[in-house]
Amino acid sequence: MHPDNPHREQYDFTELVKVNSDLKPYVFRNKYDNLTIDFSIPEAVLNLNKALLNYHYQVKNWSIPQGYLCPPIPGRMDYLLHLRDFLDNKIGKDHYSGVDIGVGASSIYPILAAKHMGWKMLGSDIEIKSIEAAQQNVINNKLQSHIEIRLQEDRGSILKNVIKENESFDFSMCNPPFHDSAEEANKANFRKNTNLGIETRRLNFGGRSNELWCRGGEALFLKRMIRDSVSVNKKVQWFTSLVSKQENLPAIEKQLTKLNADFEIIHMELGNKKTRFVAWKF
Repeated sequence: MHPDNPHREQYDFTELVKVNSDLKPYVFRNKYDNLTIDFSIPEAVLNLNKALLNYHYQVKNWSIPQGYLCPPIPGRMDYLLHLRDFLDNKIGKDHYSGVDIGVGASSIYPILAAKHMGWKMLGSDIEIKSIEAAQQNVINNKLQSHIEIRLQEDRGSILKNVIKENESFDFSMCNPPFHDSAEEANKANFRKNTNLGIETRRLNFGGRSNELWCRGGEALFLKRMIRDSVSVNKKVQWFTSLVSKQENLPAIEKQLTKLNADFEIIHMELGNKKTRFVAWKF
């Protein structure tokens, strides 16, 4: 993890239960005598997130509708911290303003960016229920001065029509849908759980269409977003997006080269998982 990530150490479940008593029923001692939870249980993961947000970021009133994506907090913070380092090197300001594409019901990136970094954020999504839930999380935690949530009414666009004429931002960020279909998402989740020794086919972190899968999967979504970014290139200094699958990088780099973009790939590690984000400008 990034050296500044508050989640580098093992979870302190004794302290986390103090800030969210609903987590307590899910905490137990494993065979190594360490406190943990069963990460295959969606309610356990949700209450862990609530505790982490409260304990580390003083976010006391956060929730998501049932069945929606429950984001892993450490990984979300890692993207933000690596993004901060990148922006410090390229722009060099005390605080930044950004757009989160596909903010989701959790509004997790804007909330972490506002609370931990003091950044101003705009979050957009194409699904009205996600927008309503995200907005409620902003209101419940009194973050309206730092976060605005906006519906992307044009489902055929990603960046266009979200940013207004008189607006400008230092960066955009995105955690794109990984998979091409619900079936592919479920298969990937089953492989992951099997590797972790978890015998379940449930999506323990939740997730719906537009959050986990879309036509063409991650590669096509990112190619669309890169093309879309040309139309707003005067309003955003740096566009960025996570790239979950290493094998998608050649197609992404080809698209960026074709459009004469200046781009970089920033590599990250989260435990045994290697990931990266791409950053580009015109």
